[in-house]
Amino acid sequence: MTSAFLARLGFDPARMGFALRTALAACLGLLLAWLMGLEHPQWTAMSVWAASQPTRGLLIEKGFFRALGTVAGVIVGVLLILVSDGNPALMVLGLAIWIGLCAALGNVLHGFVSYGVILAGYSASMVALLDAADPGHLLPLGIDRLLTVLVGVLVATLAGLLLTPREAEDALVGETRRLLARLLRAMAARLSGEADGLDQRATLSDMARIDDALDRHGAGSLRTRRSARLLRGVLSAQVPALLWLRSTQVVTPHANLAAALTRAAEVLESAAPVNVVLSALREAEELSASQPRLHEIVAGLHAALRARLRPGETHLERPGRLHPVVVHRDWVGARQAGLRAAGTLLLLGTGWLLSGWSGGPYVMLGTSVMITIFSTAENPTLTMRAIFLGQFFGAAAALACRWLAWPLAGGELQLILLTMPFIVLGALPSSHRRTIAGAYDYNMIMLLLLQPSFPLAGSFASSLATAAAVVAAPLIAMAAFRFAFPADARRRMQVLMGMMVHELQDMAGDRQAAAHDRIWRARLYHRLLRLVRWAEKTGEQPLSAVNGSMAVMQIGGAILRMQAMSQQPALPPGTRRSLDAALRRLRRIGHEPRRAQRALAAAAQRLSTASRAEAEALAGSAEALHANLAFFQQAGGQRRPARSIGV
Repeated sequence: MTSAFLARLGFDPARMGFALRTALAACLGLLLAWLMGLEHPQWTAMSVWAASQPTRGLLIEKGFFRALGTVAGVIVGVLLILVSDGNPALMVLGLAIWIGLCAALGNVLHGFVSYGVILAGYSASMVALLDAADPGHLLPLGIDRLLTVLVGVLVATLAGLLLTPREAEDALVGETRRLLARLLRAMAARLSGEADGLDQRATLSDMARIDDALDRHGAGSLRTRRSARLLRGVLSAQVPALLWLRSTQVVTPHANLAAALTRAAEVLESAAPVNVVLSALREAEELSASQPRLHEIVAGLHAALRARLRPGETHLERPGRLHPVVVHRDWVGARQAGLRAAGTLLLLGTGWLLSGWSGGPYVMLGTSVMITIFSTAENPTLTMRAIFLGQFFGAAAALACRWLAWPLAGGELQLILLTMPFIVLGALPSSHRRTIAGAYDYNMIMLLLLQPSFPLAGSFASSLATAAAVVAAPLIAMAAFRFAFPADARRRMQVLMGMMVHELQDMAGDRQAAAHDRIWRARLYHRLLRLVRWAEKTGEQPLSAVNGSMAVMQIGGAILRMQAMSQQPALPPGTRRSLDAALRRLRRIGHEPRRAQRALAAAAQRLSTASRAEAEALAGSAEALHANLAFFQQAGGQRRPARSIGV
């Protein structure tokens, strides 16, 4: 009854329960920090809000990386003050460089590792900016900052472990299993001469969605992290199966192989132990030996699942031998995020030094948080609007607490107790659908501006100026995200398209590409899934992006085939020249896709008399390129990114 009433008012009942638990834990953290004699107990309450998560796995991992990032940031902040030796210009320069590096690295990494690195960046500003004027207080300052955060993380973790229900950890495993079963049934249907009945776009969308959720799935323990990595390997092995279903090549019917794939799909659908699934796939792998491309696909699926099973184990959740996995890393976005963060802070620092405004450090502190942590958001400019509103009302709440409630106090304990109702009220915006986007910043800014110290000092004008300085940060960050390397979902998708096409060009120019083809393929497979996800988020021509990225996969396979064939000593000279010409054209596929398509078609024609299977593969790639010329022209217009290396 209560839940229904709250829902009618616009509240999320489940979210409200979590928000209330978090608010009460923040109150407890505030009291504990004050009892410990910490100078800034409100930072502990802020850390509780920051570290709390609705599930145990996320809670443990975020708390760990928050603590680790804070330790690193505090150390760097102290070192910056020591090295600058009272010179604010050197301190601003060092801080801008450090935060820029952390912002760049945070955009390359994934999950809470990225969060921890970004936190290490702006945690340094919390030390260096707010108390740099008192170097004699440096060691106690660093210890105070560190303890307030660690106490907050500890309180949030203990409260979460006691009150948060355990999350079901096999949801993504089940989705991946059912997805693989659908693919195997579709492959069996094609081998039987029937329509596969598979919605390829929806299947690819499901794969991209699962991949997007794997970082969250892997949070909380080394076991689940390994499980997420191996699940990504299973997804990667499914991409070539989808490409095979999409190809127009003639498939030789094979009833026994179709039956084996159907049996494998059935045991997957029945949630049978992995060793039973492996037995069925092993049979299919043996039966597919007469069809090399299909054999490679089935063997890849078999290997990916086998990697999740140690000898004697029967559960999919227990990982074993690693299956090669290469993830996409946004080097272009990382470089832009680093330059944007460093440049913005240098400009603000210069303005502060020239003006001498006392609110300058607060502006830099707030901006350092906004410009780094939201650089990984889908649309940072749009996000900043909600953040600004949250911070505006958070500052108003802080002013109300300081000038309406705190004057009633007769000591510091009463200041702490009078702050608690404002913290608890923060649960309301945190659970209402219209205010949830800015609720986190509402609570954080309110606490940031409340320093419980008795007797009370200062004026309303100074409090208002400080609040204005803090609230200015999201507006400055909004301008930076809009004008300095603009970032949104559409641009991220276009950059990723460019990286995929440039990857093809690199493959075409690398004579050793065939020697490490698994790395090339795995990276392209993961970029395909990320591109599909970005296309869905933009809502603009998703079918074109999907078709174009699938064409990239086909052309990548053709390039690897040509590179491998060109290494054969017995290859006829005319065929070798045709392959070399096609590879040369493919090195400029982003700039001259039509010429690349004609050269690829000519190579396929040349091979038609010598190798029918390879000729069909190249011809299919040429057709895919011709059908998606607009995709390659658009992707080729992107500035060439730094070459991506590594696994």
